[in-house]
Amino acid sequence: MKTVILCGGRGTRLGEHGTFVPKALVRIGDDPIIWHLLNLYSQAGLNDFVICLGFLAEEITNYFKKRGINAADNEFTQSHGNELVMLDGWGIELVDTGLDTNTGGRLKQIQRFLADDETFCVTYGDGLADVDIVKLLAFHKSHGKIATLTAVHPVSNFGMLDLDENGRVADFREKPVLKEWVNGGFFVFNRAIFDYLDDNSVLEGEPLMRLAAKGELMAYQHDGFWKCMDTYKDSIEFNQLWEQGAPWQSVK
Repeated sequence: MKTVILCGGRGTRLGEHGTFVPKALVRIGDDPIIWHLLNLYSQAGLNDFVICLGFLAEEITNYFKKRGINAADNEFTQSHGNELVMLDGWGIELVDTGLDTNTGGRLKQIQRFLADDETFCVTYGDGLADVDIVKLLAFHKSHGKIATLTAVHPVSNFGMLDLDENGRVADFREKPVLKEWVNGGFFVFNRAIFDYLDDNSVLEGEPLMRLAAKGELMAYQHDGFWKCMDTYKDSIEFNQLWEQGAPWQSVK
């Protein structure tokens, strides 16, 4: 089973990091976030990856070519006209899906790289979680629908105030975890997803809404750690978490 990672977006809120370094290569500890993602899926026995490139594609390609050539496998070849790198037991296919292509359009372009896989994983290249991928796959298999997304509780960007009837602050909660669910990525799709995509699709827009309307979209509810790297502050917080023990590395 292959895992597709969407790494083509622009890191516009990361400052210089997003201008000169693609989000997928922003480092957490000694390795970029993309390496942490590959490791997360590898823990579940998934070692074949298709990485959708766009903005600063050559930077990501050069990273993997350099690491792959120096890896134990020491193999580098061409596959389907795109770069295929063997690294630490992972097969990593690097596909340039266009500079400003939308997420659904990027996914549509890599259909032919999935061979005969009826089911495959998809995630974003800028988020980490302690999601149990094995349980996620089991959940997807159990319901038999086309699509599964991972629903997570986001952390508020702001502190929350509890006020009494006189306006007195009864409590102040610094950036609490919200009760609402949001799309945290970490998808599992059947091949029928491609019937809902075209070259201009925004995955999170019409395709998922159509699937939901037809009862073909299910949510795997994840109550554990989840965080995306949206801003430079997020990159600092990721590194602080890494120094404290990295919750995404505790997946069983």
